[in-house]
Amino acid sequence: MTDLPELLPPLLRGLWVTLQLTAGAAALAIPAALLSGLGRMSRRPYLSWPAACYVEVFRGTSALVQLFWVYYVLPLLGLRLPAVWAGILVLGLHTGAYGAEIVRGAIANVPKGQAEAAVALNMTPTATLWRILVPQAVPLMLPPAGNLLIELLKNTALVSLITITDLTFSAQLLRSETFRTVEVFSIALLMYFAAAQVLNGGMRLLERRAARHRGRT
Repeated sequence: MTDLPELLPPLLRGLWVTLQLTAGAAALAIPAALLSGLGRMSRRPYLSWPAACYVEVFRGTSALVQLFWVYYVLPLLGLRLPAVWAGILVLGLHTGAYGAEIVRGAIANVPKGQAEAAVALNMTPTATLWRILVPQAVPLMLPPAGNLLIELLKNTALVSLITITDLTFSAQLLRSETFRTVEVFSIALLMYFAAAQVLNGGMRLLERRAARHRGRT
């Protein structure tokens, strides 16, 4: 306990960077998942093929290799991104590719009678999608999306390999300076766990609200 005043400040700064990365990547992953998930369901090849290519490439390759490629290879092609933006881009697109399958599966599980009723009411396909299918699919998306968000939080540790001072990188630096391996990584472990529990609690709250709203409709 006497080491806490010395160990906590740099770890808290690293945790703040980790949370910023998580928020930035999630802000990119949500529209990427929605657009690519819907794109894969489209009957138009110019929508379904790019969406399928994006999902398969990012799901079929390592997030670490993707991170190295964006940060180290793109500069050789004339495009250099700051480390933080490279981390957000890769983590967001990687998570979005997995989220696309959540979107596609949730919409596919909406009862077919809902779409048939919309057709009977002369609703356009676009109106059917956004006013009928997507609102009913959202409650189905939330539980797996919560798990994916926690995975995103844990995957932010990868950015320590491109010298971003996130929680993992801060813990490594602090361990090398203080040689207090057990204390440093135990505190970092608890910080990741606490952040994951906060995210889990927030998603559970959204699930309950979505379920209540669905019950009133």
